Amino acid sequence: MIILDSSALAALAADHPRLHRIVDSALRSPFQHLLVPVLCLVGAEIKDEGAAHAVLALPALEFEPLDASTAVLVATMVRDGYGGQDLAHAITTSLPTPARPLQHLILTARPELYPPGIATVDIDDPRLEP
Repeated sequence: MIILDSSALAALAADHPRLHRIVDSALRSPFQHLLVPVLCLVGAEIKDEGAAHAVLALPALEFEPLDASTAVLVATMVRDGYGGQDLAHAITTSLPTPARPLQHLILTARPELYPPGIATVDIDDPRLEP
């Protein structure tokens, strides 16, 4: 599973070529899933009006809702200094759960914002070339 944070969503809405190739690949693959934490969608829309509509139009994306237990974890992470709500939701979505037992990769334009141990890849990383 690959998670797109708010910075990646804003770049995707602005037609970032590598991200569009990743989305196109996900459409053709039965195995690659792109997951968007809903607070990242909110964060992208706050920063760039229209970003959410551009992202919602893409069929390859799945959206991770904010349930009650995740909301408490996000609030705790924000209070403990891990960043804003969107960043905390991306982190919590990347962590293993009984339903998804592996840690997931976060695509981001700001990997330096994430704490050690969270797997991130910069959206401009040359390894993302086709």
